[in-house]
Amino acid sequence: MAKKPHLNVVFIGHVDHGKSTTIGRLLFETGFVPENVMRKLKEEAKSAGKATFEFAFVMDRLKEERERGLTIDLAHHKFETDKYHVTIIDAPGHKDFIKNMITGTSQSDGAVLMVSAKDGVQEQTKEHITLSKTLGIDQIIVAVNKMDDVGYEESKYKEIKEEVSKYLKIVGFKPEDIPFIPISGYHGDNLAKKSDNLKWWKGKTLVEAINDFKPPSFEELAKLPLRLPLQDVYTITGVGSVPVGRVETGIIKPGDKVVFEPAGVKGEVKTVEMHHQQLPQAGPGDNIGFNVRGLGKGDVRRGDVVGHEDKKPTVAKSFTAQIVVMNHPSVIAPGYAPVFHAHTAQVACRITKILKKIDPKTGQVSAENPDFIKSGDAAVVEVVPTKPMVIENYKEIPPLGRFAIRDMGITVAVGMVISVEKK
Repeated sequence: MAKKPHLNVVFIGHVDHGKSTTIGRLLFETGFVPENVMRKLKEEAKSAGKATFEFAFVMDRLKEERERGLTIDLAHHKFETDKYHVTIIDAPGHKDFIKNMITGTSQSDGAVLMVSAKDGVQEQTKEHITLSKTLGIDQIIVAVNKMDDVGYEESKYKEIKEEVSKYLKIVGFKPEDIPFIPISGYHGDNLAKKSDNLKWWKGKTLVEAINDFKPPSFEELAKLPLRLPLQDVYTITGVGSVPVGRVETGIIKPGDKVVFEPAGVKGEVKTVEMHHQQLPQAGPGDNIGFNVRGLGKGDVRRGDVVGHEDKKPTVAKSFTAQIVVMNHPSVIAPGYAPVFHAHTAQVACRITKILKKIDPKTGQVSAENPDFIKSGDAAVVEVVPTKPMVIENYKEIPPLGRFAIRDMGITVAVGMVISVEKK
């Protein structure tokens, strides 16, 4: 039997709109939280005076979180549908935790946006919609939660749908292509099975809607030019230099003529190995070691990217990117040169121009050429690496088109590359 493909789904939305409860209940309904664990959590929740929080308790294993009643860290949980192995990333909704949400969304195939039928769209709801778009998530489901709190009224569902659609449209999503699913995370209505409480609903359950997400297929990534960022280079006696890394796109096989950029070193692939076995070829997702004829000691290093000679990795003289500033103690102005983390490379880059500022609540341009940007702003910037680095246009080679900006030990911003000026 063929193995099921993997799907990463991030749950986003306002802090009180029931993400944790829904995920906990979903895992329970799909048989991924055993009955006895559930019982124990129920008792624990009751004695903590949070009787209705047991499903959220499934998620909030951390003691500190239970005491504070907030979801802080990114939690990963797995369940299966008949089609996929699904990893759920529970992204915290709370303001201070937006950076975790970012690292979560940047690696997911699709998002489930939780909106409470009782409270409707909140500021955070709008921000999370914009962030998803900025980070290149194009598949989204809107779960209209807490239907039990509004008497399972269809009119309330329609009202929320209209309200959310407005914001989705502003940011550039097509609301008509997005499923809006009425649910009650707490009671389990319409999560994994249809509910009598929602007799008027003729559409899919949440699990069925998740099943319609499409992960980037191996075939699609394999068709792209070869890009293999190096994680390390080992020197093995009698063999020479053995670079290791994960194939992000394309295919590599013995006999290929390759080039390492920005080092500019060329060679021919002798062997490709995974788990000490020689492979006829390797493709997207494979972590491999490979041997290259003509590779000298110290020629290449972590952060270099391997490609075929006829479709070399792009070495950027400069690039334009859309960024979201999450966490900066003061302001970011032209001349700022933090470290950009893209694939396995870490290179100091200078932000030379701030071309425009974007309002994260509407996605519209709010200022041309502003003097500075600060936490909470989204912007389009021009960037010049201080030394040669490989980075690609996100639309052409997605895995090499995203980056995080770090400074002072924190992630200050994240972004994606709109265009690259080649060296």
